[in-house]
Parts: sequence; structure tokens; C-alpha cells
Amino acid sequence: GWSGDRGGKMASVAEMFDVSWEDMRDKLRKWRDENYRNSEQIVEVGEELISDYASKLGDDIWIIYEQVTVAALDCSRDDLAVLCLHELRKQFPGSHRVKRLTGMRFESLERYEDANKMYDAILQEDATNTAARKRKIAILKALGKTTEAIRELNEYLEQFVGDQEAWHELAELYINEHDYGKAAFCLEELMMTNPHNHLYCQHYAEVKYTQGGLESLEISRKYFSQALKLNNRNMRALFGLYMSASHIASNPKANAKMKKDNLRYATWAATQINKAYQLAGRSRKETKYSLKVVEDMLEALQITQS
Repeated sequence: GWSGDRGGKMASVAEMFDVSWEDMRDKLRKWRDENYRNSEQIVEVGEELISDYASKLGDDIWIIYEQVTVAALDCSRDDLAVLCLHELRKQFPGSHRVKRLTGMRFESLERYEDANKMYDAILQEDATNTAARKRKIAILKALGKTTEAIRELNEYLEQFVGDQEAWHELAELYINEHDYGKAAFCLEELMMTNPHNHLYCQHYAEVKYTQGGLESLEISRKYFSQALKLNNRNMRALFGLYMSASHIASNPKANAKMKKDNLRYATWAATQINKAYQLAGRSRKETKYSLKVVEDMLEALQITQS
């Protein structure tokens, strides 16, 4: 599609990448479906679609306005957010979704009181509106009211125990408060419902590692291993396995068998890290440096063995 003279502005997406407006619309749909948070690209493609092809988009335009609003707020493009919200309000006066987006705009401008009023208005009409409740908790967090945010999230989760995003958020809040026991509990909830998610395993292992003590370290090593089984390219889990195993191997409370086993795990992990570095090391200098790191790791293991 050719978008006419753009008044001496930069070349359009359509011109630069030689794509049709249909391609651009499909791209936005793909990003929506996959929950991408690539706000800058969404703004770039979305803004052009809205300004040049609005008449062709039919009913797709409304979901695009919504998508572009959120991305625009991410990119501090308040002008664009206002434009989209204006169109959405005209089309859907009184809509809760539009009110929520308006609240999010207030949040981005740090007008938290106005945002809360918006969310309260939604909740008065619909007490079960989970999105509005979660936005109110996000405001508490933004204002540094962590204790209140934690209390509200716990109350929320009593009603909506299946809300994964909320469990994850609660885990993060507990970690910020150094309450690792409770953070671990939240992550256990997530792992129960998502046994194949390597990131939850890794995150849980990191929390147990931070807790320290022989028992927690053993659990930590077990879950770093599990994360690696689920995704053998998870480098953080590989380093975690190395760190937890070598800590167990050098722990005075560990018995001889535990020391021996964990030394084996740590050596295996160090070797894998070494291999990964060699594969990634396009530039020789970097590889030399990283091999040195791994050699030091292995060296340290020898010391703990003696």
C-alpha cells in the first residue's frame, strides 16, 4: 500500500518494508495473540495503520486502538494514547475496558488518585472485575506501599486462586521484602499448575539458594536440575546448579557421599558451561577469558575435594 505524501516525514513502515496494510494488521494480531510486550514496534506499526488505513480495518480497528493505547503508555506517547482513547470512548461510552485504559493512562502520568477513582467506579458496577482490582494493587506497589499490596494480593488470591500472574506478582513482592519462605510458597503454587515451566523451577531454585542452609541448598540444586531438564539452554539454571552443588560439596555438615555426588554435579555443570562458552565464543579473546573462569571453577572444586 502506498500512503501518499507524508508531508516530508520519514518513510512509512509500508514503504520501508514494502508491506501491505493487511500484513501490518496481521502482525499486530500475532503480537496480541502471543502477548508480546514490544511496545515500540506496536506503536510504529499501529500508529500508521490508524492514521492511514482506518477506513479499511473494519471492526479490527477497536482492538488495535486498545493495543496501541497500552503500547503508547509504555513509550510515554501520551498524545497517541489520548487519540486512541478518544475514539474508543466515542464508540463504547461507559465501557469498563475503556475506563480501565483511562485509569492506566492516569497511572502513567502518576495521577494515582484519578486512576483509583476510575477503578473504584468500575468495581462499584462490577465487584468481580479482576483487572480493576489488580490495577489498584499495582498502584499500591508503585507508591511503595508493599505491605498493603501484599495484603490485598493475598485477599485477591483467596477468591481467584487460579490467577497465575497474581501468584507471580506476590512472589516478587515477598522477594523484595526478603521473605523467602513465603516467596517459595507462591512459586510452589505456580509449579504445581505449570510443571513444565522451566522459569518457575529456576526462580524457585534461586529463592531456595538465597535461603541458604544445607537442606535449602539441596532443594535448590534439585530444581536447578529440573529447570535444565525442561530447557537445557537455561544458562542461569546451569550456573545455579554449579553454585548450589559446589556449596553443598564444601558444606561441613554434608556427609562423604553427599560431598562426592555434589562434586560430580558441580564438575558436570562447569564442563557444560565451558562447552557453552566455546560454542558462543566467536571472538577468541572472549573465549580465553571465559575458559579461564571455568578453569578457576574446576580448580576451586579440586580444593573442596581435598
